[in-house]
Amino acid sequence: MSRDGHGRIIDYLRISVMDRCNLRCTYCMPLEGLRFLPEEDLLTAEEICLVAEAATAAGFRKFRITGGEPTLRKDLVEIVSGIRRVSPDADISMTTNAILLPRVAHDLRDAGLDRVNIHIDTLEAQRIRQVMRLADLDKILLGIEAAEEARLDPIKINSVVVRGVNDADIVELARQTLTKSWSVRFIELMPFGDGDEAIVARDSIVKTAESMARITSALGPLEAVPSTHPSEESRNYRLRGARGIIGFISPVSDPFCSSCNRVRLSADGRLLLCLLRDDEADLRAVIRGGGGVEVVRAALEAAILMKPIGHALDQGIHSSRRMHEIGG
Repeated sequence: MSRDGHGRIIDYLRISVMDRCNLRCTYCMPLEGLRFLPEEDLLTAEEICLVAEAATAAGFRKFRITGGEPTLRKDLVEIVSGIRRVSPDADISMTTNAILLPRVAHDLRDAGLDRVNIHIDTLEAQRIRQVMRLADLDKILLGIEAAEEARLDPIKINSVVVRGVNDADIVELARQTLTKSWSVRFIELMPFGDGDEAIVARDSIVKTAESMARITSALGPLEAVPSTHPSEESRNYRLRGARGIIGFISPVSDPFCSSCNRVRLSADGRLLLCLLRDDEADLRAVIRGGGGVEVVRAALEAAILMKPIGHALDQGIHSSRRMHEIGG
């Protein structure tokens, strides 16, 4: 069991396998000026599984595969099966935009993937192009169907709420929980990147209280759903008589740093200790320097001891990386 320097148990690793994406969401990736990692800088499937094995030895119980868009990775099924092999009892999930899921959903399930979180910011076919730019709503919906058919459930829908862009669309997303067993989670926008990007993000934040008020005004009261784990970042509710759950993730207005149990592995092998800070350790250098499972485990545990107590958004401090470089 790994504890950080503040006594928190750290047992959840989010693994970015790719910094590229087939979309260009406005709050994540600009249309121009992007520089992606060269392939040789990405961790290989074998290296990713080595980190997962070291993390399992250190007491990690949960892994989430992220990107960029992870389904762009040609050896994704190999990565999932490798993590399942070295960590047979772990919870293994993936965050995706679902566009490419129809071709790989069943293979991922057979390889050991348990479930998926699917990113969709609106159900309005025209507006989705404003916020997710290259998105095709029909393809995303087909991806959700593929995930359901492959039993990659329960399905969680993630929506980042951006003022003046899709904040009016959250009611329709929340309405889906009346008839579907989805967990629809609304996420406060977080500032990333340098200069103007971060300033624009700060001005576009819609706090959870405002989103909740909009939903209850349109659909009725929300009943609190007890948390299943103290480190759960989502505060969950249910509309009266609904099949699904509505969740709110509020890193800006209600930070959950005190119960944080996660670290992130970037696609180039950096262990990121906080989503919203630049604290990190270079595990790729350890691996490519010849380090095996025990050496990587020692480096992982040493880094975890340096994990900060929380973010510092209130002091104007945030990660200089863009979201697609971090893995969410």
